[in-house]
Amino acid sequence: MAGPELNTSKVVRPTNADVARLASVSTATVSYVLNNAAGRRISAQTREAVHRAAELLGYRPNLAARNLARGKSGVVLYVVPHVAVGEMPMIAGSRMTTELARLGLLQVQIFETDDDQHVVDAIENLDPIAVTSLFPLSEAASNSLRAAGIPNIEIGTLPALGDPHLSIGEMRVDHLVSRGHRQIAFAYTGIPRWRMLGDYWFEGVARAAKSRGLPGLAVAELTVDNAAEVVSGWVRDGVTAVCAQSDEIACLVLHGIHEAGLRCPRDLAVMGVDATPMGVVSSPPLTTVQFVSRAVADIALAALLERLGYPAPPSGGPSEIAHLIVRSST
Repeated sequence: MAGPELNTSKVVRPTNADVARLASVSTATVSYVLNNAAGRRISAQTREAVHRAAELLGYRPNLAARNLARGKSGVVLYVVPHVAVGEMPMIAGSRMTTELARLGLLQVQIFETDDDQHVVDAIENLDPIAVTSLFPLSEAASNSLRAAGIPNIEIGTLPALGDPHLSIGEMRVDHLVSRGHRQIAFAYTGIPRWRMLGDYWFEGVARAAKSRGLPGLAVAELTVDNAAEVVSGWVRDGVTAVCAQSDEIACLVLHGIHEAGLRCPRDLAVMGVDATPMGVVSSPPLTTVQFVSRAVADIALAALLERLGYPAPPSGGPSEIAHLIVRSST
């Protein structure tokens, strides 16, 4: 009696031989092209034919085999910043992970903390071919990269992004001036580690204010303990609007306004930057600037692939990297 039939059908993964047949080239040529082998004279037409055939077949090189042949890990380490900067780093990181996987590269995300030893350990143990980060790495992590000769792509300073601190400063001051504000303050974090990031955003706001002939910015570091006192002092001095270095600090300003018995935006308008979820539910909801995650990810990918010697991805042309979200706080 015959036993039950077993369904042994499965999707057959295309091989480099399949790609070679479709592109009318040898399997060695396919390997050279897809592995971006150095020192091989292969015409642009042949390269295009191989990439087109691989895409049509849905061919994906074997990550482990490719990197074993190269003697490299094939790992790209992506350091997610500890400071609150909205969802952009995670969304951009996810897109980068997907796109790098198409090239047989594995992106590993690691979260920054106050103690960066685990970032150093990851660099030493994973032996990455590159490390990407939104902001500068700690001194210890940077030293590890230099010692190992591993490239670091610092996304926030890439030329293709332009000067975000200046363009976003213009965007913020433009908005406040359009609402009739002339005396503006800038709210810093009270955490020394992130003072440099505050300086970055401050420069953009200060330049935009100066170019419009506005008075010099009032400046203060805010904490939960001093927020009400700082806010009250600003209002007494004639300040009518505040640009905070982040949504997190903008919410501290809102806390100070409530504690001081003032109202936003009647007594003091507030705006942040980063578009974190807390800005949606703050009281009142926070005006902020949101980064376009896909645009940032594509710029980071292009820089990373160029540094690693891969063909540049097709350019979608210039696109905005950030836009204003207007809510009730201004």
